[in-house]
Amino acid sequence: MPALRRDIGPFLQRMRAFLLGREHTLALRFEDGLADRTQPPPEIPYPVLRSDCYYHGRDPRRIVAPPVDLVQANLKIASDSKPAANRLPTPGQVYKWD
Repeated sequence: MPALRRDIGPFLQRMRAFLLGREHTLALRFEDGLADRTQPPPEIPYPVLRSDCYYHGRDPRRIVAPPVDLVQANLKIASDSKPAANRLPTPGQVYKWD
């Protein structure tokens, strides 16, 4: 059973229409004024990701990687004795305790 439309009585509706100079439009939404929900959901194909596709490099699924252990990475870099410019950043400022 659809919901009944809430409004004022018929006499007051006619008086309101006369004073407004038009029929009043209710701001409330009722089931009989909405679109039907009987249509099936869309079938969107999974995107084909190729290297020649413009969005291939911007696909966020390809950016995900396991986390980097900074301690192990810094130890590996130190053991390889590479220049300091290629070192990984450390998280925040280090406070030197006395």
